[in-house]
Amino acid sequence: MVRTERILEQLEVAVERDRQAWQQALERSWEVWDQKLARSQEEWEQKLEQMRARSEEEARRDREAWEKKLAEERRAWNKRWGELANRLGTVVEDIVAPNIPRIARDYFGLPEIEDFMIRRKVRHKRDRTRRREFDVIAVGEDWVIINETKTSPRIEDIRDFIKALEEIEDYFPEYQGKRVIPIFASLYMGEDMVNYLTRHRIYAMAMGDETMDLLNFQALGDRGIRQPPQDGAETGSVP
Repeated sequence: MVRTERILEQLEVAVERDRQAWQQALERSWEVWDQKLARSQEEWEQKLEQMRARSEEEARRDREAWEKKLAEERRAWNKRWGELANRLGTVVEDIVAPNIPRIARDYFGLPEIEDFMIRRKVRHKRDRTRRREFDVIAVGEDWVIINETKTSPRIEDIRDFIKALEEIEDYFPEYQGKRVIPIFASLYMGEDMVNYLTRHRIYAMAMGDETMDLLNFQALGDRGIRQPPQDGAETGSVP
């Protein structure tokens, strides 16, 4: 009987020892598994981040390529449109005139236009033998935009426009006292011509990537606006 009890005690000890060993082995296995799972999760997150970065980079390149292609197509379309309007002689009506209200609003913050004229022909009030056509005239309460448009501009055209600006009140006495904003427009304009217009305080308008813009507004600011002369002052020539 005693021998049997001793055997049972030894078995219990062995079982307990095996249970503890098994438990320790299981805990080590769980630790190893947790470590592997953590490494796998970290590797997976890194792969996801790499995939996301690659996806964003590919999307960025695709977007840039699309925007570049769209800009090129827009420029090509503007050029074709301008060439067609040039051949048809409708640059003023189709391209320049529709942009004048936006230019007045976006660049000069001018309110609603009260009168808008295209290809306005008018007689000189002091010399009835002289007549002139103004391509676009936009009139506000205390301001007026005078536009001259040339499809193939020359320096002589700008000089002629300067003379017309000096005599604007001889053609339109009703504009006396208004601020005059002169805009010389063409589909495309070289840097030399833009600089010449800037020196003479005339805004240069030409086709940009999407629509027509003032090419020298940053250089000219509001210095191109002809302020009405003070009482008793003579209207001077354009410098």
